[in-house]
Amino acid sequence: MKARTNRQMMTTKPALLAALFLLGLLLMSASAWADRYSYSTDGSQVIDSTTGLTWQRCVAGMSWSGTTCTGTAATYTHQAALAYAKTQTGWKLPNIKELGSIVDRTRSNPAIDTTAFPATPAGYTWSASPYAGNSYGAWYVSFDHGLVDYSNRGYSVYVRLVRAGQ
Repeated sequence: MKARTNRQMMTTKPALLAALFLLGLLLMSASAWADRYSYSTDGSQVIDSTTGLTWQRCVAGMSWSGTTCTGTAATYTHQAALAYAKTQTGWKLPNIKELGSIVDRTRSNPAIDTTAFPATPAGYTWSASPYAGNSYGAWYVSFDHGLVDYSNRGYSVYVRLVRAGQ
């Protein structure tokens, strides 16, 4: 076996240390993410310790079965989503900052913690935030890859409701 030169060892050591450092960050991040959420007694709500928000565990149209979200996810135009939220006492359509806070960029299809939010459709979800540059637009999060963007308010997309605190 050929002995390594000092030069080879010097270039290998920093690369190895950098890889170990990144692995440590990922493990710490995954652990912190897992500790971020807790659940209501019946499991139908997710309490986010980072933001203080409480989320419906399932998107509109689906319901919590005790182990997962079941049923068919409903889609709404932006106006219909706002109207639907008003019928849900104590809940609201989240603003874009709130909705963006539950994106998990380490995942895709869907880009969300699927333990906390099981059966989340990998698609667009409305926020309450209008798009200032276009009166026909509103902000959404695309949970397929975690993209935040705006679209025409006339499109029908998913809805997940939120409320402040517990």
